[in-house]
Amino acid sequence: MENLYIFALLSIVGAYISVIILIPKISWIVQSRNLIDQPNRRSSHKNSTPTMAGVSFFLTLIFMLNLIQVWDIDAIGINLIAAGGLMFAVGLKDDLVVSAPRAKIGGEILAILFILFCNCLKVESLEGFLGIYEIPSFLSYGIIILMILTIINSYNLIDGIDGLASVIGISIFGVYAFIFFAAELHFYFLLCLCLIGILLAYLRYNLSTTKKIFMGDTGSLIIGFCIGFLSLKFLSMDTSLLAEYAFKAENKFVIIGAIFFIPLFDTLRVIGVRLIDKKSPFYPDNNHIHHILINSGLSHFKASLFLCFLNLGIAVTFIMLSLHFSSFEMLGIMMLYFIFFLGVFYKLKANVGKKNQFKHLISAIQFFF
Repeated sequence: MENLYIFALLSIVGAYISVIILIPKISWIVQSRNLIDQPNRRSSHKNSTPTMAGVSFFLTLIFMLNLIQVWDIDAIGINLIAAGGLMFAVGLKDDLVVSAPRAKIGGEILAILFILFCNCLKVESLEGFLGIYEIPSFLSYGIIILMILTIINSYNLIDGIDGLASVIGISIFGVYAFIFFAAELHFYFLLCLCLIGILLAYLRYNLSTTKKIFMGDTGSLIIGFCIGFLSLKFLSMDTSLLAEYAFKAENKFVIIGAIFFIPLFDTLRVIGVRLIDKKSPFYPDNNHIHHILINSGLSHFKASLFLCFLNLGIAVTFIMLSLHFSSFEMLGIMMLYFIFFLGVFYKLKANVGKKNQFKHLISAIQFFF
């Protein structure tokens, strides 16, 4: 355990220092090659900003996977590097020339296949979720691909204001780090710490007024994929490993939804609004919940922090509830949460333009109690 704590410290500090060193180099290259992100009518920013900080994420991830490979008893690290390399290529292409949605999804599916057939990540049963146990392999693969695709693209969509993608990612990896530590799955615990270190270092630059940089699709796709990968490991793990923290195994899908609640809620809400307006689900707009909070008068940092703690609170609440309730009951509670927050943000958006906007956020929440 002493070695584990040393590696834990090296993981988070090493990843942090690596990104801190790499980002200025990347920023210089991006600016010298005029690859600057130009604000448009949908943007919450007014100034041109360097992008592609995700290049530092990928390089750091490879370095850190090499550092912690001694803990990789599943020998999954090489698969993760291969999949991450493909996600890096897809994201880099999208940052440089913009990819068609079909090409982007195709690349993401191919990356998922690199990890899908590993024995340590097999999901052969839903363990009682909605009364379902054993499932055919083809159905299992379909569910996993759909789950990870949803996670990757939902995370990509929330990267709209300073700090949001970082703090949401940190909260998600923090929850998974606790779960994997409790289950003594040390490689996955250390991987979570590496990713937290990466995002903490990026956050320093993303919130800076003089050295600001965006992660770009290069970064958001890699981080989103890592969240999907860890979610798959969580789905395939034996809940009895958690001992006193063990929850009902049938609630794994609901817990993943709760850990990833804000990105998932925002994606489903935005797609719903676009379909109601008879627009394509891929049609870009400024109707995300972070846009609503910004338009309501909150700063980027306050809006990001609010959504981070909201996501963390929901995750902890659902993990605790999953100790006692069935998957049917947990899904019902999840639906109530969705309906509640749909009402909150609908009311908040209706009040955009009025004074004392933060008070409107509080009143919008109180309205539904």
